[in-house]
Amino acid sequence: MVAVHQLHKSFQTPGGVIEVLRGIDLQIKRNERVAVVGTSGAGKTTLMHILGGLDAPTSGDVRVEGERLFALRGHALDAFRNRTVGFVFQFHQLLPEFSALENVMMPRLIAGETRKLAGEKAADILSEVGLAHRLTHKPGALSGGEQQRVAIARALVNEPQLLLADEPTGNLDTGTSDEIVALLNRMHASKGLTMVIVTHNLPLAAGLDRILRIEDGVLAGDVLNCS
Repeated sequence: MVAVHQLHKSFQTPGGVIEVLRGIDLQIKRNERVAVVGTSGAGKTTLMHILGGLDAPTSGDVRVEGERLFALRGHALDAFRNRTVGFVFQFHQLLPEFSALENVMMPRLIAGETRKLAGEKAADILSEVGLAHRLTHKPGALSGGEQQRVAIARALVNEPQLLLADEPTGNLDTGTSDEIVALLNRMHASKGLTMVIVTHNLPLAAGLDRILRIEDGVLAGDVLNCS
């Protein structure tokens, strides 16, 4: 599903060049659930952003479903990302002036679908994540867990093959975190997703198929979880 070869990412700063990723080689199988762990600043989020085409590497190659991600440019990259990859972030990134339904409709509207069809699909996926009764509520009227459910619904509304989640439980209490983990696993099973989850939540990581550990920009561990 995902193949990464000699991935490097560096940034030029007034103090010199900072190497964030230093030669990552990685393969992720279809339908795998992979956790990415490591200390803050190790390069986890940078790796996830590059896997999803949100940021470009300094050098190296990323293929998603055989497509060379960074051979695509402009609209072609946007379109590929919109139909193939779903993103979930720690702080939801919902638009506060729009309802849950309108937030979830956005990716389908961007893809050119009519409001009617986009609304129907958004309502269906919100029902799947347990929010059929909250369609018209704006983010400010939702709990943290409900906001994250809306974010998950938005990530899945275009039926992507790859779900990338950056600390999806990092801003939630333990009980709500467990509910979100259970929801992600349920969506993985029902939709045949491939999932990559950046997390400091070790119980969450331990429940996935494989754990990748990044230290100082290199892949320091690749553990099959046999529990």
